Amino acid sequence: MAMGEEPRGTRSAERPDAGPPGAVRGGDALERHHRLLAETALSGRPLSGASLQGLRELGAAAADRGTTLHAVLDEYFTGARRVWAGLGCPQGGDRSSGLRETAQAFLRASGESAVALSEGYETAHRAAIRREEASRREFVDDLLEGRTPLGRLAERAERFGLRLVGPHTVSVGHAGERFEAGDATTRYVEDALTTRFGVEQVLITTKDGVLVCVASGSGTQVPEFFAGQAASAVAGPCRIAVSRPRTGPSGIVRSYREARRALDVARRLGFTASVVRASDVLVFQVLERDRAAITDLVSTVLGGLEQARGGPSSLLETLAAYFATGCSNTGTARRLGLGVRTVGYRIARVHQLTGYDPTDPDQRYVLQTAVLGARLLGWPATPLRSAD
Repeated sequence: MAMGEEPRGTRSAERPDAGPPGAVRGGDALERHHRLLAETALSGRPLSGASLQGLRELGAAAADRGTTLHAVLDEYFTGARRVWAGLGCPQGGDRSSGLRETAQAFLRASGESAVALSEGYETAHRAAIRREEASRREFVDDLLEGRTPLGRLAERAERFGLRLVGPHTVSVGHAGERFEAGDATTRYVEDALTTRFGVEQVLITTKDGVLVCVASGSGTQVPEFFAGQAASAVAGPCRIAVSRPRTGPSGIVRSYREARRALDVARRLGFTASVVRASDVLVFQVLERDRAAITDLVSTVLGGLEQARGGPSSLLETLAAYFATGCSNTGTARRLGLGVRTVGYRIARVHQLTGYDPTDPDQRYVLQTAVLGARLLGWPATPLRSAD
């Protein structure tokens, strides 16, 4: 293309994907820069640091207004093409050599200018994202902790695309690694769920190292998909606890707390299932509410196991496996890797030390409840504290 010739088919008005006129704004500053671009091309001098900084500020201002980066660069290069078209051909000497030097200077200055614009834009864009994440984090904390008036909470929820009307289910996930807002694992799960269900139906966040999913509706499709995505996103095991559905912002708070309690109960009871529903652990939460009573039960029923050689742990483990396998000596032996005779001996020893017979249906329930209570209290690793 000869210098001074306007390239055909490249005018902004002729391009359907071009940015809107004045996308960068600060038009006077941009025009001054384009004139400086022409001087730079002819003189061969590099652009000054002040000029490049001015372009960074223009890019940042465009980002703050929500202008797309491609619109900013389109407007800049449209002006740069006009500058190139208006440059006169070098006179005298080796014209081809002069043209080459001018073109090199022009391309170098144009590239530096585009980089400066992009740097300013991206810096401002990242800052805006951080502000948005901080605002979202504050909203989520207020939502899950219930410390904000419900009307105000509903208004803020609309900004993040979440509808607080109707029932919601809250699921929480815990893994060996902490979940943090914005990390790769959290983004993976969030992208998967919002792609599948839409941003209006799910809210993915983290709190205290736990992954949280607030899902609109009372079905099981979202929690189950959430559990699958969370499990595939982490290297080790991941356990999910799912609340019962409740209505409104206050219901979300209650559901979140219920899911956290269910997750904690499942951990202390040593559940192996990857998904635990709060409705399935209600009986354990009932036991835990009267801590004095459950402590008394464990002490009274299982206290005699402390007389066993080596302490109560092995006998307690055998009882737990015995009840989990439907009171089968063979199943217990298989689960614990023991001989059937060893299991029979331990069951008899429990009867001898506690006075309760695990094979007696009337006494079995008391023993099983005490074993669950011991696991809730962390006994025998944690000493029992008397309520007296």
